[in-house]
Amino acid sequence: MSIQNQLYIHSIDQINTQERVTRLFSRSIKKESKIQALNLTLGMIDLTTLEGKDSSGKVKQLCYKAAHLHDQFPGLPNVAAICVYPNMVPIAKKALAGTDINIASVATSFPSGMIDLGAKLHEVKSVVDAGADEIDMVISRSRFLQGDYTYVFDEIAQVKEACGELHLKVILETGELVTLDNVRLASDIAMEAGADFIKTSTGKVSPAATPPVVLTMLEAIRDFETKTGKQIGMKPAGGIGTAKQAIQYLVMVKETLGGDWLSPDLFRFGASSLANDVLMQIIKQNTDRYQSKDYFSID
Repeated sequence: MSIQNQLYIHSIDQINTQERVTRLFSRSIKKESKIQALNLTLGMIDLTTLEGKDSSGKVKQLCYKAAHLHDQFPGLPNVAAICVYPNMVPIAKKALAGTDINIASVATSFPSGMIDLGAKLHEVKSVVDAGADEIDMVISRSRFLQGDYTYVFDEIAQVKEACGELHLKVILETGELVTLDNVRLASDIAMEAGADFIKTSTGKVSPAATPPVVLTMLEAIRDFETKTGKQIGMKPAGGIGTAKQAIQYLVMVKETLGGDWLSPDLFRFGASSLANDVLMQIIKQNTDRYQSKDYFSID
C-alpha cells in the first residue's frame, strides 16, 4: 500500500490558523512564568553555524561559546546542542568532550537535498561514524511537490535506518512547500516514516519558521500522538532572534501539545542569535538592569 493511501489529506484553514496564532501570541506572562520560560528557552537552543566559510576555528569558537555561555552566571542550563556540517563533527566532538551538549549535524546534501539517495545514505553513515548525536536531514522538496510522496517517505525511512539509535530531525523547508496543506502533509509523511523531530527549515530560504507554519506542525504532532501514542519533537528554525518570540512559541507549544513538550527532548530552537537575547532577559529579570551586548559573545 502506498503512503498516499495511508494518509488523511488535511485541508488547513489559513485564516483560522492565523487567528489562533494571534490569540496565543497575545497572552500575557507573569514574571515568575517568564523567568521559567527564559530558562527553558536557553536549554532548548541549538547553536548553529552552517556557512560555506565555516572553518575549524569558527566551529571551535562556537563550541567554546556553547560550553562557556554563562560562566559568570552559574546555575543556568546549557544549550541543547551545536549544529555543524558533517566534516566539522570530529572537531566539535573533541571541543565539547566532557560536556552534556549534543552534537547535531546536517546531512543528505543540506540544504538542497539534490543528490541521489545512495550518496545521502553514505553521508549519514559517515556522520554517525564521526560521533554525532543527532542528524538533521532535508527532504526532497522537488519530489514532494511533484506528488511523489512514496519516494519522500521511503527516503526518510532509509535515512532513519542509517541513523541507528541517533535522533533524526527531518527538515521540511516549509518556505518551499508554499501552502499550509503541504506543510501538514509533509509533517505527516515524515512522522509516519520514522522522524524523531520535524523541523521547519534550513535557515537558507525565506520565509522560514512562521507562526502559522509552526502551529500547523504542532497540530500534526498532536494528532500523530493521539493516533499512535508516540511523541514527536518539533524544531522551528530561522527567523527567531528574540526572547519574546521564543516565549510566544512556548505558549503555543504548551497550549497545543501540553507540558510534556516543554523539554529539550521534544522541542528545540534553531537560532544562534537567540542565546544572547535570552541571557540578557534572564539577567534583566533577576537584577532589573539590562546588560550591554558587549558582555556576551557575538559569534
